[in-house]
Amino acid sequence: MTVYEAIGGSATFERLVEMFYAGVADDPVLRRLYPKDLTDSKRHLTLFLIQYFGGPGTYSKERGHPRLRMRHLPFPIDQAARDAWVGHMSAAVDSLDLPEAARKELRGYFEGAATFLINRPS
Repeated sequence: MTVYEAIGGSATFERLVEMFYAGVADDPVLRRLYPKDLTDSKRHLTLFLIQYFGGPGTYSKERGHPRLRMRHLPFPIDQAARDAWVGHMSAAVDSLDLPEAARKELRGYFEGAATFLINRPS
């Protein structure tokens, strides 16, 4: 069973992303990294997570290979931005009623991916 299946599919990822962006919307470190209208950002992240964790490949069909590092290079991501991002995503994960194994896998991925995307010294 994939994480996508274990946590209830697309609807759960949609809630996760909504909770995450609720934190980003008012974050003094992160908000400046995102466009004024978060609609596309929310959709892209939702589709990416659905695909990454075993759901439909809509993200790649619409946007091509994720190329996370390349897509994030224009944005100054330092340790503080990484930590803020992980904090909001961890809070979003914790806000959902998820199986512990899935929660652990999500958090592990988010922490590692966020660290990988650091592209500026602190």
